[in-house]
Amino acid sequence: MSFLNDWLTVFVIGLAAVISPGPDFALTLRNSLFYSRQTGIYTAMGVTAGHVVHATYCLVGIGAIISRSILLFNTLKWVGAAYLIYIGLKSLRAKKHSYSVDSKQRSKDISRWMAFRIGLLGDLLNPKATLFFLALFTQIIHPATPLVTQAFYGATIVTIALVWYNLVALLISQRIVKNTLESISHWLERVAGAVLIALGLRLAFARARD
Repeated sequence: MSFLNDWLTVFVIGLAAVISPGPDFALTLRNSLFYSRQTGIYTAMGVTAGHVVHATYCLVGIGAIISRSILLFNTLKWVGAAYLIYIGLKSLRAKKHSYSVDSKQRSKDISRWMAFRIGLLGDLLNPKATLFFLALFTQIIHPATPLVTQAFYGATIVTIALVWYNLVALLISQRIVKNTLESISHWLERVAGAVLIALGLRLAFARARD
């Protein structure tokens, strides 16, 4: 019964954290809307891969080292903030052009690897993700908790992220959504850029105890 209660705690908290708007959501939404469905899905896969890394190193204790080291935390924080601001500035410079599904602009789509990398780096360079996994696992996992059970907890959050971000990519990249928003797509991209810059600035001022 204790296992079920702990797992439900992980599931509920993990679900709430994953679906909350943040850098991962913003990056997945941006790439799904302004590029192709494939790009959105690979961005989502990159974000999910980042969750795998976070869960793994927090389970083996490295996350605690990062959270307690001012140098490591600040380095990760500033690099992550700079990365989000960089992506945001690129979006702010968006020019008016067609994002229609049938448009020849599809040829300007980014590669699958680049989409995956955007999602991966956006997630990995967010120290708040480290703090989330660490805070959750330290409340649920005890020295006597079997390794298999620990891995299952981590896999639960990874699965939630996999389903949610791929769902976002699939929904946002629908033809009707893109065609409806086509006329204002360049303004939407600028708004997305402003959001990413705001998230980057917020991350830059984050503290380890937040």
